[in-house]
Amino acid sequence: MTGHQGVGAIARPSLRKRAARFFGQWGVFFRGFIEEPRMVGSIIPSSRFTIEKMLAPVDWQRCKVFVEYGPGVGTFCQPVLDRLRRDGTLIVIDTNPLYVDYLRKHFRDSRFHAVHGSAADVVEIVKAHGCDGADYVLSGLPFSTLPEGVGPAIAQATHEVLRPGGAFLVYQFSARARDFMARHFRRIDRGFEFWNVLPCQLFWGWKDRDT
Repeated sequence: MTGHQGVGAIARPSLRKRAARFFGQWGVFFRGFIEEPRMVGSIIPSSRFTIEKMLAPVDWQRCKVFVEYGPGVGTFCQPVLDRLRRDGTLIVIDTNPLYVDYLRKHFRDSRFHAVHGSAADVVEIVKAHGCDGADYVLSGLPFSTLPEGVGPAIAQATHEVLRPGGAFLVYQFSARARDFMARHFRRIDRGFEFWNVLPCQLFWGWKDRDT
């Protein structure tokens, strides 16, 4: 097209969409943060130090089903898939369809399943994928900013979906998540990772084998 009217008629992508294309994964992550800031724990993906420390207690030979809440653009997904047994299942749950769509296109592993939904519905989601429970559940959701009642509901559903001997793995900038976890998990190990933006609290809540 030529002429002033033709140029004006061309639809220009929004600044957010152009940024997403330009910055790739970082653009998608940032756009998701702008759209749902209360549901994203940080504007910066977790560091490799946080990933290593958070996943260190996992018994990968025993782990058949691993669940992650709020995977974002999949910072933890590949490290989990690299460690997960060949017949294992990784289910990631996010309320933002932008992230879910990105993950489905990015990860082609048959063990990987991205779900658009709420972590509070984890029991139903895991059952829908043919599993009777999860061995580990990882969460980077910002419990301190979640809508009223959502944090307790997630903690309760997580305890329910976990098999005895499993664990709820949580990384946060505050200790608020531990308050929700303590209502259901009698043993909670605690750690800290300085080399992260921002430095974060780490928690591992274990479900007793006799529960």
